[in-house]
Amino acid sequence: MPVHHTTSPAKVFFALTILSALLLGCAQPTQATPAPDSTLELILDITSTPSVIRYSGEGNLVFLSIEENGYAHLFVQSNPPQDLPLTRITTGNWNDIAPALSPDRTQLAFASDRNGFWDLYVMDLQSGSVNQITNSPEYDSAPSWSPDSQWLVFETYTSENLEVSVVSVNDRTQPILPITQHPASDHSPVWAPDGRHVAFISTRGGDSDVWLANLDLTGEDRFQNLSNTPFASENYPVWNFDGSQLLWASISQTIGYSGLYIWNAADPERTAYWVGDGIWGSWNETAEKIVAVTNGSNQQYITSYDIKGTLLLAPTPLPGRARGLTWGFADLSNPLPATFTQAAESTPPALWSPQITPEADVPNQRWHVVEITDVQAPYPQLHDLVDESFNSLRNRVIIETGWDVLSSLENVFIPLTTSLDPGLEEDWLYTGRAFAINPLMADTGWMVTLREDIGAQTYWRVYVRATIQDGSLGEPIHNAPWNLSARYELNPRTYEQGGEYAAVPSGYWIDMTALSNAYNWERLPALPNWRTYYAGARFTEFALTNGLTWYNAMLELYPTDALVTPTRVLAPSLTPTRTPTPTETPRPTRTPRPTRTPTLSPTPTLSLTPTLSPTVTETPTPTQTPPTIIP
Repeated sequence: MPVHHTTSPAKVFFALTILSALLLGCAQPTQATPAPDSTLELILDITSTPSVIRYSGEGNLVFLSIEENGYAHLFVQSNPPQDLPLTRITTGNWNDIAPALSPDRTQLAFASDRNGFWDLYVMDLQSGSVNQITNSPEYDSAPSWSPDSQWLVFETYTSENLEVSVVSVNDRTQPILPITQHPASDHSPVWAPDGRHVAFISTRGGDSDVWLANLDLTGEDRFQNLSNTPFASENYPVWNFDGSQLLWASISQTIGYSGLYIWNAADPERTAYWVGDGIWGSWNETAEKIVAVTNGSNQQYITSYDIKGTLLLAPTPLPGRARGLTWGFADLSNPLPATFTQAAESTPPALWSPQITPEADVPNQRWHVVEITDVQAPYPQLHDLVDESFNSLRNRVIIETGWDVLSSLENVFIPLTTSLDPGLEEDWLYTGRAFAINPLMADTGWMVTLREDIGAQTYWRVYVRATIQDGSLGEPIHNAPWNLSARYELNPRTYEQGGEYAAVPSGYWIDMTALSNAYNWERLPALPNWRTYYAGARFTEFALTNGLTWYNAMLELYPTDALVTPTRVLAPSLTPTRTPTPTETPRPTRTPRPTRTPTLSPTPTLSLTPTLSPTVTETPTPTQTPPTIIP
């Protein structure tokens, strides 16, 4: 019977004590392993797999999980690949991810949602039989073996976030024992060869760092931050064969290099050193070489380095997105198990095919745009060669998320009569081969965006929240998303960075970017000025370019003259005439204000006030009065 989750917080200390006692015997002495071939060769041609696979037996094998048609399946390939080319060993309308080869080289642990919920499984490599280890609605994934092949440490979604726990592989009566209980996201654990340490990724420091748990200690004293990089996000740690080195992937946001780093346990205070490009890596058994998955804008590659960073294998395209890899010696039966052969012979069906809508009025046999129904957008139309892909993707998104995410879009087709924001004059929306998700979903908590810097360009990984949160739809988000709106918080640092890391959201989410890519829709890079120009981020836009340049895609709809003349021309459309075609509203002509002609006043003549001559009044001569004589 598979193990159910039964751990409660009250039993943590007791469980840790039991775990410490049970793991005392996990460490095993290191045995010398024959060195593999000096080079790693991977021929990734899954279409040429023969119906009857013959394999010589024990060899150097790489196990991968690769997405096909939106589902992840397990693959295996030998080194050299002449014995066993890249071969599918699981198939079905479910996901098998995160393979981990057991130290005894006989079993492969992985996570799968084949029974409706995410649980751990173990595959016997000789017979191909699969046993279920955990059985609960909670998300269980990323298993890693103890050195004695008796236990699995794994990530599990509990208490609204990811935690690290331990489960017994063979004794189903043993309870699941927690290693971490923290509000942060703790995930991607790997068991050290000494049996006493577990490395994992945690956001408890603000972003994703590599942490080390000492199983001999309790409380917060048992945890140590190994990477401690505030401006980078780490992922997927993996130990070498003797535990002397730890490999992990890092995505740098401001300083340093993105890629694979190696940390030496003998000098723990020394910063890990960069070894090569990659988002996921795995050692060979002698720790002399590294196989790595590298990230392109819409394509992933597999390559290999030695520990000094010397390239051993030129990047080779993968047929889909990688969801895990492990490298080591293993013993497979010859011929391969029947389940492996059946999976190798299966051919994934095409997800969509174009259906041409004839239109007699389109001149010079150019293509036209057709209406997509029940979609709210300014111009709900798409190129006739891509509308079936959009409709198929829309139906798939409804199944995966439980709601119609693509029923309301910010934009689909943009005619030449409409101008977009500055810098978007040659946007793919003009070609009818692109759509932009409604960004308002991010404000309401139904969409989050993770930043991915690839070379000198910035891309985004979009996640959409599932309506059913019981574990049957979607997966938890592992790493901190990027908050583009933080630039408006009047903090100079976040403004210059174009945002900042946000807390990892709880719940189950769908990787909209990966699902769109399965239907050939590619994400577009942000404009170089996206940090100070929000519209330049273009984090919601996807395009089905089909290998065309923007100009050639425009020529499928418009004559050459329309692309060089300032006169705006509408693309040929099957939209009924009842829908008015909006035209540019002419700007009103500014009525000139009346010119006021100044009236010139005559120059005033200075009137000189005449000087008044004083009038001289003659003083009358007094009349002399004769004196009066008094008698």
